[in-house]
Amino acid sequence: MPGRKWIGNGIVAAEPALYLNHFGFTELPFGITPDTSFAYSVQYHQEGLNTLLLALNAGEGFVKITGEVGTGKTLLCRRLLQTLDEGWVSAYLPNPNLAPDTLFLALAEELGIDDAAGLDQYHLMRRINHLLLAHAQTNKRVVVCIDEAQAMPVETLEALRLLSNLETEKCKLLQIALFGQPELDEKLRRPEVRQLLQRIAFHYRLGGLKNSEIGDYVAHRLRVAGYRGDGLFTPAAVRALYRASGGTPRLINILAHKSLLSVFGEGRQLVKVRHIRLARRDTEGTRRVGWFWG
Repeated sequence: MPGRKWIGNGIVAAEPALYLNHFGFTELPFGITPDTSFAYSVQYHQEGLNTLLLALNAGEGFVKITGEVGTGKTLLCRRLLQTLDEGWVSAYLPNPNLAPDTLFLALAEELGIDDAAGLDQYHLMRRINHLLLAHAQTNKRVVVCIDEAQAMPVETLEALRLLSNLETEKCKLLQIALFGQPELDEKLRRPEVRQLLQRIAFHYRLGGLKNSEIGDYVAHRLRVAGYRGDGLFTPAAVRALYRASGGTPRLINILAHKSLLSVFGEGRQLVKVRHIRLARRDTEGTRRVGWFWG
């Protein structure tokens, strides 16, 4: 078929314009790049955001969000940053696998300190402290969000605790939100970082979508992508999505996208269980289920 190329397991590679036009999409509905325009407040995600906002409003130094791969930690981080008003100054560190000095330098650059290059750790801390004091004097609060925090070396985690010591008599000058995989919890239980663990007053563990939430989640993403037709996934296909993905958002998106490619390759308009089954065979990390599922 013009614009379609079969790549195996019933999946096709499609020319983007033809694929979008076939379903009436204005953009891809099931991308895996975190995009807040597609955010859908399922229960666990909203509870995670509420935990973050509660911790920040309480002035706590640390708050921690953990979850398995694909549960939406980065998306939650971006939602948080979008929620903060002009009373906040924020910094975002997506790759904290850094030595302490490099972490301080990255933070200084994120906060807009333009003369930090070449400074040692002591002087970096002083520059950061002066900036934080200046923000506090104008009633600005500062939060740094650290993604993939499980990748931080232990010595860098300890240096992060030293940053949290920056405070006035009334409040913390810097609040830190950690987002990481469950390995972060294991790392924080190590004796050498026990002081940091004790400072985490709020934490939340992200799970997956419930079976009852999958249909609304899929429908929401389709609407955002411009789809205005009737149900594109049969109820049985939606149930199959849950069973194959375990409710993990990233897997749902991958399976839904591959299923749509199969339907497109057939020139059809409806995703059925067999399309989900084909997508599962082509996707690592999905649940193994029996033949009669959906």
